[in-house]
Amino acid sequence: MPERAALVTGASRGIRLAIARMLGEEGYGLTLAARRPEKLAEAAAGLREAGCELEEVAANMADEADVQRVVAAHRERWGRLDVLVNNAGVGIGSDVAELVTKRVDMQLDVNLRAIILFYRECTDLLRAAGAEHRNALVVNMSSISGKSGQPWLSVYSATKAAVVGWTQAMNKELNNDGIKSVALCPGFVDTPMSEFVREHVPQEEMIRPEDISEAVRYLLKTSPYCVVPEIVFQRRGEAL
Repeated sequence: MPERAALVTGASRGIRLAIARMLGEEGYGLTLAARRPEKLAEAAAGLREAGCELEEVAANMADEADVQRVVAAHRERWGRLDVLVNNAGVGIGSDVAELVTKRVDMQLDVNLRAIILFYRECTDLLRAAGAEHRNALVVNMSSISGKSGQPWLSVYSATKAAVVGWTQAMNKELNNDGIKSVALCPGFVDTPMSEFVREHVPQEEMIRPEDISEAVRYLLKTSPYCVVPEIVFQRRGEAL
């Protein structure tokens, strides 16, 4: 049984899968959660082939019961939680006059509400890890658009700005329990989620998923007294 365990949401591809792979390399037992069972199974198979020990749970992060089911599965398999990675996310572009309520709600539910619910459901496990080694970590995926709101991505930008604010609040609330929170705010990363912009931003000029996962690896190695509340990843030549 691994000495430490991590739960990663939205873990079937892109940044999320890169972080999960890094955590497996670091010896963490993993619980992977994602919406599409076939994509999740494919990602899990690749990680198992690489020697990772993991549990996989297909779940909709916009569904409260599914969030609770993911955490229950993690608790049953590993009995502890040292790292929580809130990585599930969705972005839907629209002119403000043409916003569709269902799509607004989806972004609010997956990008923000799910993070809040995972904190609530995982706090006891995180506090137990914090009491043991004072270095429990929660990674919240924000975006560079959470630092500077973008047109046609207004709802997405708002949810990601809220993630930064939530992360700040959680550090003030939970740091004394040995729990650190960090908001990651990348620009365009070479993942399927950025395909829509590739005619304007060449794929080879995008941030790599491994740039993000290596930053998380660094965070795992900081002392209990070092809190990194936020990391912004900009493409070369890009400004906020």
